[in-house]
Amino acid sequence: MINSMPYLPKNLRLLLLLSSSSSIKSGPFPLSLRPFSRRSFSLSTLFSSTSSSSMEKLEAIDNGSKSSNSFVFNKRRAEGIDKTDKKKRNLERKSQKLNPSNTIAYAQILGTGMDTQDTSSSVLLFFDKQRFIFNAGEGLQRFCTEHKIKLSKIDHVFLSRVCSETAGGLPGLLLTLAGIGEDGLSVNVWGPSDLNYLVDAMKSFIPRAAMVHTRSFGPSSTPDPIVLVNDEIVKISAIVLKPCHSEEDSGNKSDELSVVYVCQLPEILGKFDLEKAKKVFGVRPGPKYSKLQSGQSVKSDERDITVYPSDVMGPSLPGPIVFLVDCPTASHAAALFSVNSLESYYSCPDDQTNGTKFVNCIIHLSPSSVTSSPTYQSWMKKFHSSQHILAGHQRKNMAFPILKASSRIAARLNYLCPQFFPAPGFWPSQIIDPTPSDECSSSNLAETITAENLLKFNLRPLAIRGMDRSFIPAQLTSSEVVDELLSEIPEIKDKSEEIKQFWNKQHNKTIIEKLWLTESNTVLPSCLEDIRRDDMEFVLLGTGSSQPSKYRNVSAIYIDLFSRGSLLLDCGEGTLGQLKRRYGLDGADEAVKKMRCIWISHIHADHHAGLARILALRSKLLKGVTHEPVIVVGPRPLKRFLDAYQRLEDLDMEFLDCRSTTATSWASLESGGNAKGSLFSEGSPMQSVFKRSDIPTDDSSVLLCLKNLKKVLSETGLEDLISFPVVHCPQAFGVVIKAAERVNSIGERIPGWKMVYSGDTRPCPEIVEASRDATVLIHEATFEDALIEEALAKNHSTTKEAIDMGSSAGVYRIVLTHFSQRYPKIPVIDESHMHNTCIAFDLMSINMADLQVLPKVLPYFKTLFRDEMAEDEDDVAMDDLKEEAL
Repeated sequence: MINSMPYLPKNLRLLLLLSSSSSIKSGPFPLSLRPFSRRSFSLSTLFSSTSSSSMEKLEAIDNGSKSSNSFVFNKRRAEGIDKTDKKKRNLERKSQKLNPSNTIAYAQILGTGMDTQDTSSSVLLFFDKQRFIFNAGEGLQRFCTEHKIKLSKIDHVFLSRVCSETAGGLPGLLLTLAGIGEDGLSVNVWGPSDLNYLVDAMKSFIPRAAMVHTRSFGPSSTPDPIVLVNDEIVKISAIVLKPCHSEEDSGNKSDELSVVYVCQLPEILGKFDLEKAKKVFGVRPGPKYSKLQSGQSVKSDERDITVYPSDVMGPSLPGPIVFLVDCPTASHAAALFSVNSLESYYSCPDDQTNGTKFVNCIIHLSPSSVTSSPTYQSWMKKFHSSQHILAGHQRKNMAFPILKASSRIAARLNYLCPQFFPAPGFWPSQIIDPTPSDECSSSNLAETITAENLLKFNLRPLAIRGMDRSFIPAQLTSSEVVDELLSEIPEIKDKSEEIKQFWNKQHNKTIIEKLWLTESNTVLPSCLEDIRRDDMEFVLLGTGSSQPSKYRNVSAIYIDLFSRGSLLLDCGEGTLGQLKRRYGLDGADEAVKKMRCIWISHIHADHHAGLARILALRSKLLKGVTHEPVIVVGPRPLKRFLDAYQRLEDLDMEFLDCRSTTATSWASLESGGNAKGSLFSEGSPMQSVFKRSDIPTDDSSVLLCLKNLKKVLSETGLEDLISFPVVHCPQAFGVVIKAAERVNSIGERIPGWKMVYSGDTRPCPEIVEASRDATVLIHEATFEDALIEEALAKNHSTTKEAIDMGSSAGVYRIVLTHFSQRYPKIPVIDESHMHNTCIAFDLMSINMADLQVLPKVLPYFKTLFRDEMAEDEDDVAMDDLKEEAL
């Protein structure tokens, strides 16, 4: 709802002027949606045609009137046709030619399986003007952003396996690259034959231009490795492992094929002996010297002989070799012994004969459960004098946060307000020594170390070849962060004590009466009377938009119903990692296992790219245990992705279209009629915004799934889960979740709480109607109030618009989220409008019993971030690029 807008320029406010004067609180919504299109008219054209009567209406709005019956939005974006304005791009990448003897080259660890062990390790193979990434798990973009590693330079991505663990970050990475510059960037994506399934799955939401260079390969029919890249810089080959399944591995699709990558740099020719060429072989200085140095034979100028390069060149230096080995199971490790193409790389001490190729470095992506096995260690012993780097899931690797920027903020927030920001589930307050079991226990191996973030193995120049620890970040403990905070903002200690009083039982009643109950909209709703702390808590796992950043992950909200189960609203990339940061490794597994329903608002990657990882893990954790499939509610196109992806990994889920969970559809279920309803029928207000899906539906299966969802709601103590259309892109939805009635302490039946989540949207009547008298509204507030034009163009809301939506509907508490990454730590806000509102931060945990104190922590946030509210220009630029890609 747009009202009371003195902060906007007058000519821009005219754009938001509405055409009639009926009050939005007067009843149902016979309201129209007014399209805004940059292609159809300019602002100056609209402003010049504004009548004096419109000016009078505008003044009424400025004076506080809530009269409005129209909402402004970008129709082309809502219908998904705004991208047709852009010309199709041919994203070809030029090949680079470099002199290998002068090339800087190294292999570097980019995340040791992340601190939360929710994904695989990534490895960067770096050359002066070429970059190769091995594996792109979730969190790769956040890690590279924080450590200023430019993903725009990536030429190739290689997957050691094709599953959510190794490729969970690939969709976001491709979207980012496709949105860079005017023409975008594209990479070659390599992987075993299952890569085709992943590409098919991503076609539903990845622009075709970003996927044009995917290449898959299968087991070779010859004993030789499969050559993938072979140029002047490097030769990269693949050895595919297809194990014989044991009983424990049977049926695990993601572990079917894995790859050993062999990266070999070309040899460096020996030094040219100028005196020998001239005096012994009679070759005069000139072009022939260059030919000899480049490997060509020439005729002597003084004798009737042919001079070969070996006659005048010193011995060549063999190029260094790096292995990347991924054996996810013991079966894969056993398969290593049957690969004939590896035999030429095995060596014995002091034996450099028989054409043996010396492997300088082996990076083991295999988990510690495999690398510590006798079978795997016996294979490692075949590589004498090689440097072994254990980059799989080692316990040591999770002791300290990999994403320091966001962890630093989380620790500061925890100190200020531990009630809303519980301590992370795994981060120690002091430095601890790794346990001996972390290391590979074999004294016969030359060099075996556990990988650390940004650890390098230099390959060239020869003078510095070997391990390089100079880039490894210093370890950071939470106690150090708190010490820094107290040094920077000494008064924060007193602020923390003030907040503690909010929950102090001895003073709670006095403080509440004194500070809050005299303010407007602070009367406790009846649904919160005597509410227990084990009723419901929601955790904002990701509060940023577009793509993960240093400080905020993308959208996800975990609804914890404690012993009754849990729900998840949206599931952007990195959601599993955020769960592990909040609850710890074991706690996150429990949170995933008890998920009963996952609801997805729309098909943009920042809202669902982490879904496959969650579903695959839940299926694995519950294997062999009696359970019901999780119900995924989302836009119909999401089913295409999930159906295609299930050829890679078991997801163990039922799918239900958001359209089938609207109020109309639920009413049809209750009456035994058609579940489709008429919400999007011809002539309805939303017809022009939402196209009907062209995917056929089975009404009987929809009816059955709806009944299953109804059962899930009943078992979790919920009464309703109702989707409603919003204005953002085709098939975008918000959701209402309502708890069932309960009995209070004196035996009275009181209504259940009501939560509304907007998804991504422009202000629209559906939001206001759905939010009527809600206990809490979680609403997107992507842009600050001054950026209304950007909000209009991209069909997002400003902070003030989001607050107006909740205020117009009589919402008790409003939580703002989905902030543009141009606001790196805290968004731009006008505190005068936020008496019943709070801004969200990642990992913020809000118990329904604490809703009353929620708005009172906002001033403390501003104190905490008082010196850190400037824009991060790099994040702003990348946010704009990613918004275009989405």
